[in-house]
Amino acid sequence: MIRRLISLPSAVRLAVGTGLLAFATAAPPAEAQVIPGSGTLLNTDDFEDESWGYTHNWPKSSKEEDEQVRYPLGRSTNGRWMESPKRGAPDVVKRVETPAGGLAGSTGALYLRSRDTGVPGRPRREQCQDDFILQGKPVSMGNAPNFVVRVYLPPWEQWEQRTGVSFGIRAGMQGPKKETKSVAGGFLRRFRKSKTVTTQEPFYPGFFVQYNCPRDSRHTEDHAMILIRANQLGHEIPGPKITQTGWWTFGMSMSPDGTCHYYASPGVDPLAASDYITSSVPYGIRANYFNTIFFNVCSADNGQSWSTPWIIDDPQVYYGGARQPQITNGRMNSYRR
Repeated sequence: MIRRLISLPSAVRLAVGTGLLAFATAAPPAEAQVIPGSGTLLNTDDFEDESWGYTHNWPKSSKEEDEQVRYPLGRSTNGRWMESPKRGAPDVVKRVETPAGGLAGSTGALYLRSRDTGVPGRPRREQCQDDFILQGKPVSMGNAPNFVVRVYLPPWEQWEQRTGVSFGIRAGMQGPKKETKSVAGGFLRRFRKSKTVTTQEPFYPGFFVQYNCPRDSRHTEDHAMILIRANQLGHEIPGPKITQTGWWTFGMSMSPDGTCHYYASPGVDPLAASDYITSSVPYGIRANYFNTIFFNVCSADNGQSWSTPWIIDDPQVYYGGARQPQITNGRMNSYRR
C-alpha cells in the first residue's frame, strides 16, 4: 500500500517548479523493447455492452489490513473482472457513457470511485486503497507482454481535496527472488545455519497518479505527478508533471530479461516511442511471468470524503509485439497543452 508522499531531491523539486521534470533514477540497460499496444490482443474489455454490471457481495475483503478475505468475492457480469481478496473492490463500479474526447466510436467506459478503502465499517483515517482486477492468465516474459489503457482525469475541482496518491495502474508479475534463511542442521538438528533459497515472488509495478492539492501550503496550483513503481530498491521514480486533465493513455511493456518499460501521453492516440518515460527492474526482481493488470482507487478512508472519480476505457493486454531499438534514458516531459 502507498501511504507516503514521494520525496523529491532538490534538483527534481526545482524541475517540477519549472514544469519540466527530469527523472531521478537512470534507467538500467535494457533489451530492445515493445511499445505498449503492440502484438496479439490477449485480454480486454471495451464496456460497450449496455448490460455490463458488477455484483459487489458486501462486505468487501481487507486482508492487507486485518487478514479478512470475505467470500464470495465481487465479480462483473461478463466474468472478466473481480474484487481483490487483498484490498477489496471500489465502492462504486459501473458502466458510464464515455466522456468527450475518448476513443473514436466508444460509447461506454468504466467508472470507479471509493470512500471506504480500508476495513469495512472501521475508518483508518489515513490513505488506503481498493483494487479492481482484470482476470487473466500468466504470460512468459519471452512473449513480450504489454498493456495499454485510457484513463480520464476529471477537472481539478472534482478531485478528492488532499495531497496524495489517488489512482494506480498496475501489473501483476512474478519472478525469482533469492533469500537467506536460517535452517536447522548438524547433529540432531541442534544448530542453525544459513541457506540461500530461491522463491517465486509476486510484485506489482506500474504507475501512480499523485494529486498535489493547492489547499496544501506546499502547492500553489492544481497539478498531479506520475510516479513510477518502482526502482531496484522498490522506491517510486518521479515522473512527468500533469497540468492537463482529460484523457490520458498509459502503457507498460516487458522485455525477456524482466525489465519494465513505462509510457504515458495525454490524449487517446496509440502510444509511440516518443511517449517513453523510463525503464526499471522493479525491486531488483527480474520477472519471468506477467499475470494481469489491475487498478487502485485511493481515498483518505475517513468515512466521509470520496475519492476522485476515475474512468477507464479499453484496457488491453497484448503479447508478441515487434521490438524497437533500445532506449536507455527517460526524456524530459512537460504536458501543458
